Amino acid sequence: MAEVSQGEPGGLALFTDLYELMMVQAYLREGMTAPAVFELFFRELPAERNFVMAAGLAPLLDALEGLQFSADDLEYLRADERFSEEFLHHLADFRFTGDVWAVPEGTLVFPHEPLVQVVAPLPEAQLIETLVLNQIHFASLAATKAARIVLAAGGRRVIDFGSRRAHGIDAGMIVARSAYLAGCDGTSLMAAGRRYGIPIFGTMAHSYIQAHGDELAAFASFLDSFPESTLLVDTYDTIEGVQKVVELRRKMGDRFRVRAIRLDSGDLVELSRQSRRILDDAGLQHVQIVASGGLDEYKLAQFAELQAPIDGYGVGTSLAVSSDAPALDMAYKLVEYDGRPRTKLSSSKVIYPGRKQIFRQTVGSAYDRDVLAPAGAKLPGEGLLKQVVRKGQRMAGALPNLCESRDYAAEQLRSLPEPLRQLTRASSEYTVDIASELESQLNALRQQHL
Repeated sequence: MAEVSQGEPGGLALFTDLYELMMVQAYLREGMTAPAVFELFFRELPAERNFVMAAGLAPLLDALEGLQFSADDLEYLRADERFSEEFLHHLADFRFTGDVWAVPEGTLVFPHEPLVQVVAPLPEAQLIETLVLNQIHFASLAATKAARIVLAAGGRRVIDFGSRRAHGIDAGMIVARSAYLAGCDGTSLMAAGRRYGIPIFGTMAHSYIQAHGDELAAFASFLDSFPESTLLVDTYDTIEGVQKVVELRRKMGDRFRVRAIRLDSGDLVELSRQSRRILDDAGLQHVQIVASGGLDEYKLAQFAELQAPIDGYGVGTSLAVSSDAPALDMAYKLVEYDGRPRTKLSSSKVIYPGRKQIFRQTVGSAYDRDVLAPAGAKLPGEGLLKQVVRKGQRMAGALPNLCESRDYAAEQLRSLPEPLRQLTRASSEYTVDIASELESQLNALRQQHL
């Protein structure tokens, strides 16, 4: 079989697993088209995590709104003898017509809490499983990693440098968007800046210095084009590079408008201290120090503890791949069909049946506990799941823009109890109480299937 070009255009309708389509054809043949409720959640926090930040909702809704099978998609399926002509005719008219409830992007969530809830005819809700998981899972991982980095930075600027190490073009875009949502100040990735309106940042690479041969000449030449640049000083010898910045200041006088220097290797704590002294002694207190190169939240926390005079960070690989927690135990499960609760019985994987709501309760300005309860329950606290799609159409005003979601995410982090803001696993997890009605429904289904 001929290999499909990676760059070949195509829609998202076929971004689904084979068994989804097989089940949908079977559902339609059996007349099983009553409303179903699927919920997306995770069962456990990754190691050293105390929360997950939900992300990816807006891109998911964009995908659902335009979801349809093209003529080429149908021809591809027609060549597979598993699918009937009747089913292909159904797919030709497919549009998502259901409802979607979700926690807002930037919400901090915990095990067993639904991030997304789909209420739709069973075949539709089943078909989009792969897409929903794909769009929410990685975006939430990236937002969570970025949030931890932002907390560790302690108010210093953090820029996403991760696109070149991301697992593909789509992943690079997702990381840039999720990182900005979680509180990073911007990205180096131009495509993300254009698509999402994210501030873009950049300096220079070592290759620019190498190409010139002479470091001082390279600095001067670059400033001719970009007077307010950040200069990369560690191509040959970091301290000599900083001294050349000072020399350049003497030569340029009032024309010297350099904003920062960047350190990318070596003992960043000691180099930042030496660099700060050199700059300050030359009257360049306004020139900031930016660090990059193999950074993560643990190193940033260490720098803060050692009071390293670093004003900002570029974080790449560890953010782009969420290196210490690259996956969540996330699932998209049927919890109700035709008005009746459903579950999967397993000794190690609990699925609470029935459609739910999350009620978040606070003490003062801090989150105290969540209660997971049936959707129609009336309990104290804020209901976190909000309706964002009705009958296949995005609800007007249901989604804030990215900047508004970023502000909301920052408020979520400010309201998180202090022990849960630390980088290691807290001695006690955030409390998520399970309403007695859900426990009773689960026990009833267990008895029914004994």
